[in-house]
Amino acid sequence: MDEKILQYIFDHSTPEDPLLEDLYRQTHLKFVNPNMSSGHLLGRTLEMISKMIRPAFILEIGTFTGYSTICLARGLAPGGKLYTIELNDEITSFSRSYFAKAGLSDKIVQLTGRAQQIVPEINLIFDLVFIDGDKREYIEYFDLVRDKVPAGGFILADNVLWGGKVLQNDPMDAQTRGIIEFNTRIRKEPGFENLILPLRDGLMLIRKKASH
Repeated sequence: MDEKILQYIFDHSTPEDPLLEDLYRQTHLKFVNPNMSSGHLLGRTLEMISKMIRPAFILEIGTFTGYSTICLARGLAPGGKLYTIELNDEITSFSRSYFAKAGLSDKIVQLTGRAQQIVPEINLIFDLVFIDGDKREYIEYFDLVRDKVPAGGFILADNVLWGGKVLQNDPMDAQTRGIIEFNTRIRKEPGFENLILPLRDGLMLIRKKASH
């Protein structure tokens, strides 16, 4: 996106709050691959979507330092819970500290390990799911959650444009292949409808249709 247009968007949108601004800055100072943090534009989009849906339960696959977690949790219905799964146990204490600062500790359940092992053990229906884990495993994540989302429920998937690599005819790396295969699969998936937004690195909205 043109830098001037992007700046215009920032200038005419609700500004990033100080807590998230600090979280984003500290992520860049302390962690490898800080660009994995959602950042203001994507974070605000996730927060808006969550506030529109008002989910009772949210599932997030891929916590990282917790930026998107906080944004999503702010849209929970009263008494709602967000379950977030992170493979790397070395960063959970950092994200936990920011959940506390945000006043969301009682709404967020942190789980550490592989989603493939954890999700089947959670006996809940999720109104909203956010997929932002290992790109090679996106199809696996979808298959894990598809029956845990009600008719009318939403699944969001981040990074579905993957820096433009999705246009490669014969991608060599597994991450790119994973995203391309996921995008192709969802487009053809019966019972679901989807839309890719050209937001940051691509955000896919997936809605489960009502059964007939």
